[in-house]
Amino acid sequence: MRKNAEQVTGGCMCGAVRYAAPKPHSVIYCHCRSCRRHTGAPVASLAGYLREEIVWSGEMRKIYQSSPGIERGFCSECGTPLTWEGTVEELGGALIEVFISTTDDPDALVPTYHIWHEERIKWFETPDNLPRYRGWMHDGSEPYLRAPATRE
Repeated sequence: MRKNAEQVTGGCMCGAVRYAAPKPHSVIYCHCRSCRRHTGAPVASLAGYLREEIVWSGEMRKIYQSSPGIERGFCSECGTPLTWEGTVEELGGALIEVFISTTDDPDALVPTYHIWHEERIKWFETPDNLPRYRGWMHDGSEPYLRAPATRE
């Protein structure tokens, strides 16, 4: 399995919205309630970019403001969740993270850490030894776990 693709392409289920981007800056698992609700999955996997690094084609994605300063992109035709979008000053500004399941080659994008791990669904855990952060990883905090959590 390849770690990260040099070029990432993807789009929605119906093909109306497409995107192309370079190798991502990060590939993560996000356990926050908002990402889980947006995707309907127990955990979200995302590849992170600066906003200007992604080139969109086809139909424009529809944007939903899920909380102050945070937007969620999706296809207005088929409803596929596509993005988390927001500003993170620690990373230099406006970010877009695409859900890796929308990429053409999701096997090429392997997560390297977990964020918002304390918000996880307690019965769900991934069997890896990746760092797990209580919240946002870029706030200067250290991971609180480096292995799967035990059920609480």
